[in-house]
Amino acid sequence: MEVAQSYPKKWLPAVKNLSFRLKLFIGVVLLLLVLIFLPSFFQYVQHRNGYQLKDFILEDLPAANVSLAVFGSIWSMVILFIFRSIKDPHLFILYLYSFLFLCICRMVTMFFVPLDPPNNLIPLVDPLSNSFYGKDFITKDLFFSGHTATLCLFFFCFQRKIDRIVALVCTIAVGILVLVQHVHYTVDVVAAPFFAFLCFYLARKIVF
Repeated sequence: MEVAQSYPKKWLPAVKNLSFRLKLFIGVVLLLLVLIFLPSFFQYVQHRNGYQLKDFILEDLPAANVSLAVFGSIWSMVILFIFRSIKDPHLFILYLYSFLFLCICRMVTMFFVPLDPPNNLIPLVDPLSNSFYGKDFITKDLFFSGHTATLCLFFFCFQRKIDRIVALVCTIAVGILVLVQHVHYTVDVVAAPFFAFLCFYLARKIVF
């Protein structure tokens, strides 16, 4: 009953606001367009030549399949975000624009930084997120780490202290795990929080 009561208390006044409706509509439409374009872009990235980086950390780190832990962390945060967004429309629209900018930012950085995957890469397998890759499995969506940055956005967007702590722990854990699975270079993971903050900062300027 608490969630059911919070929905009209929070969302209905927000939806009645013209500025909120416009931002919500534009954000959803733009994100859908980006997601529709992503498979073609990923296929382009996968079939071009890139450079393999010298990564001393990965050289000393045995590769292991930790896909379940990676996507368990990500989807648990998504579920928490959905639950919080039911009560907070401004959280929803803030993350919507942050994630939109993150997708665009990743396409730009991947376009200008063509990389080949690290040695001993073990593919991350997730039926939901892999559906955006297209017909061929993608291993060259490298700079910067989208898994790490996506979780980092939750850390920046969440308001509750406990939510931010959980999001931070998941961000650090996933950053380490994608290195363990050798699906990213160390620089991909280290750079992710900086790009995530940039996208969050731009989104906050627009939303608020």
